[in-house]
Amino acid sequence: MTQKPSNAFIAASWIALGTGMIGFLIGLYRAQMLLNEKGYYFTVLMFGLFAVISLQKSVRDKLEGIPVTDIYYGLSWFSTILAIILLVIGLWNATLLPSEKGFMHSLFCWLCLGLLPYKRIPGICSRR
Repeated sequence: MTQKPSNAFIAASWIALGTGMIGFLIGLYRAQMLLNEKGYYFTVLMFGLFAVISLQKSVRDKLEGIPVTDIYYGLSWFSTILAIILLVIGLWNATLLPSEKGFMHSLFCWLCLGLLPYKRIPGICSRR
């Protein structure tokens, strides 16, 4: 038996995802860095979002008794951790102000948090 989340939880998730994505992209646009650096952070963002979705789906499927291969489960964890490490290394070596680094890191975490309930939100993923 699966329980549908409340409308408030769904709205909060969409707001977290939307504001996090918009804030991260505005921060990238306004940052004083080369285009290749902006591309790196955008790629890390997209990779991280995909990794978090994969991890969340595989963990939830395992909890619900839906078969998940060990290789997919392991790769989901590895990809999520790798995306976080790549962001940390990039920000550590960036020539940004500490406030900009904190801004990018916070929005990345905010986006990951906004993606956690995606499987339960109608319109994003539905059961067959």
